[in-house]
Amino acid sequence: GCGRVVSGQAGPRVVSSNRTDSESRHRCGVVVILGAPNVGKSTLLNAVVGQKVSIVTPKVQTTRARVRGIAIEGDVQIVFTDTPGIFSPRRRFDRAMVKAAWSRTGDADLILVMVDARKIVTAGAIDEDTRRVLAGLAQSKPPAFLVINKVDAVTPHKLLWLVKALNDLSTFDSTFMISALKGDGLADLMAEICGRMPEGPWLFPEDQVSDQPTQFFATEITREKLFLRLRQELPYALTVETELWTENKDGSVRIDQTIYVERESQKPIIVGKGGRQIKEIGQAARQELERFLDRRVHLFLHVKTRENWAEQREHFRSLDLDYDA
Repeated sequence: GCGRVVSGQAGPRVVSSNRTDSESRHRCGVVVILGAPNVGKSTLLNAVVGQKVSIVTPKVQTTRARVRGIAIEGDVQIVFTDTPGIFSPRRRFDRAMVKAAWSRTGDADLILVMVDARKIVTAGAIDEDTRRVLAGLAQSKPPAFLVINKVDAVTPHKLLWLVKALNDLSTFDSTFMISALKGDGLADLMAEICGRMPEGPWLFPEDQVSDQPTQFFATEITREKLFLRLRQELPYALTVETELWTENKDGSVRIDQTIYVERESQKPIIVGKGGRQIKEIGQAARQELERFLDRRVHLFLHVKTRENWAEQREHFRSLDLDYDA
């Protein structure tokens, strides 16, 4: 059970009650969430942590960096790692993201393999990206749970076919049916995850929800708003950097961010007619940042061209990706 609320980096969260360090036997483990692009990995991470630590958009490949979210259930601390979706890479950047996703599994205590029930059932066949994940799983050491997401959109008959088809392709310790968005099935999944975590000290303080700095979230929130508003390929041609973080005397914060695009012709698309588009993106980002930081935010966005930013070694390093993947 869970009890009192402790204020975290961005709002309250529940941690265990009636616990003293001397009398409890702590358990702590690492759980890696794997899957094809856009199956709901970030939505699941945010749901189990109890607040937003990974950005979510309907577009594939939204998650670029390794994002860790920390959940606490009773005396168990679970460090969840959200990974970029596994797909067939075309560019150096894609290869690095896929390699990063697999490299996280080495030190995991448990792997969650997520699939999108609605997508597979609609297609009537298991897609190549999911098959790629299952094939890679055969090489990994930690035990794995199969987590079938979006089950509320599929008939029970089709669901039975899906469970059998996936379990025929790989070996799973357990299978769970969930709706990450609605929260259905998460309690059972979390109970099983807790049971698999080894005894040992907690890795993070109990009020910490992620291992990423606040600036990282500020950058990601703006990138999410850009992904949501821009069409087709443009979101993949941009990156956001927080250049300045100025604490004001009145308790508010000024955040200066630069949106880098690959070509000069992309700048006017982001700025929009009369600057309307960038203003709306900035407004949406600022409102979410104020909720996240629980304070007033003055957000200034600038758009600049940096050719081939996605191919620069420094960019890979900032996302903890291997340039030579």
